[in-house]
Amino acid sequence: MSKPLKQIHLAAHFPGVNNTTVWSDPAAGSHIEFSSFTHFARTAERAKFDFLFLAEGLRLREQGGKIYDLDVVGRPDTFTILAALAAVTEHLGLTGTINSTFNEPYEVARQFASLDHLSGGRAAWNVVTSWDAFTGENFRRGGFLPQEERYSRAKEFLATANELFDSWRGDEILADQATGAFLSDAKAGSFVHRGPQFDIHGQFNVPRSPQGRPVIFQAGESDEGREFAASGADAIFSRYAALEAGQAFYTDVKSRLAKYGRRPDELLILPAASFVLGDTDEEAEEIAHQVRRQQVSGATALKHLEFVWNRDLSSYDPEGPLPDVDPLVGEEHISRGRAQVRMYRDPIAIAREWRELAEANKWSIRDLVINTGNRQTFVGSPATVARTINDFVQADVSDGFILVPHITPGGLDAFADTVVPLLQEQGVYRTEYEGTTLRDHLGLAHPDGKRTERAAS
Repeated sequence: MSKPLKQIHLAAHFPGVNNTTVWSDPAAGSHIEFSSFTHFARTAERAKFDFLFLAEGLRLREQGGKIYDLDVVGRPDTFTILAALAAVTEHLGLTGTINSTFNEPYEVARQFASLDHLSGGRAAWNVVTSWDAFTGENFRRGGFLPQEERYSRAKEFLATANELFDSWRGDEILADQATGAFLSDAKAGSFVHRGPQFDIHGQFNVPRSPQGRPVIFQAGESDEGREFAASGADAIFSRYAALEAGQAFYTDVKSRLAKYGRRPDELLILPAASFVLGDTDEEAEEIAHQVRRQQVSGATALKHLEFVWNRDLSSYDPEGPLPDVDPLVGEEHISRGRAQVRMYRDPIAIAREWRELAEANKWSIRDLVINTGNRQTFVGSPATVARTINDFVQADVSDGFILVPHITPGGLDAFADTVVPLLQEQGVYRTEYEGTTLRDHLGLAHPDGKRTERAAS
């Protein structure tokens, strides 16, 4: 007996400070004007996406002591954008990345409970930690926490926020105009939390919101991050979108849920995925090649090579061979505020591997950076992309994808108009929203015990 077809989850990531975005393309628009966010969100909602996702940057990145200005620089506040989008959308979930290292549970819980009220139950929180002292310099606490302490703080931060969300049952507001009684319980919102990270007590001043708690996302790839997601997250934002790597990640994370008394369907795995469409597969490949070269200029290629070499490589020709000198290894790094440098834990070995790749393929510096870091996930005609996405989801690479277009705000338009209808025809994607909250869209249980039909089936 064959297993039933999984329903595909799709979401949209408004790209910010990264070189996926081709901001120099004539079709690109502003990354701060509200009209860009409105267009992007309305396209995602027209395509019946689950949610819109915003990442967060708490400090401008630097390289060689200067602001890194080859990508989009700066980003407006996440909560401000999402609250404004709540007024111009009706169904689309609103997911914001908010840091647990430098913020406080009361403040963050109040903001997300408010967003959930304003949006009618569409708020989601991507819980992240901060790893570097450079970012911490922007905050009163300063400094940073070692990895194990970051996740200890994050776990207690989330648990404390949940205590605040749950401090209101949801039935306390009477608002009886005849008697003048507003509350049935004068102790509504009362909380006491005593722990190693937070020692707080008082009354939470935002009543129970439509979802009870926001949907919780987590984006860590480390073992600690995977455990954190398995213990309490509703979805994990993954970078493993390729077939074999995605299946391995999917199996690993889902297998961790049982120890926390959770079922596999209680945590969704949603990798980030880029795409390029063409009328034919061949045309799409040609466009994808052009896009990769737009994303990685010669100057960008040298800067990316510096992530590994940890040296000023501005004198090198990006169309020439890789440097003969080895990377500098040490605590100080030429690039500051960029998490990507942590991927290169053994720069000497990576430099050796990259030289071998470049020599075997006759790649220049720019060719190497393009081919090792900027491959689109889905490339082809709408039919090919729709088929591949469905094949990947059915093969348990993921439960869906968070799409990251290279052009904003119009980069989702073609996908919404051509790929989504094909997925709907295959019966693996909704034709209409079936509920009102983000938990409804994702088929997740309500913290108060309510459950959507789809989640219960």
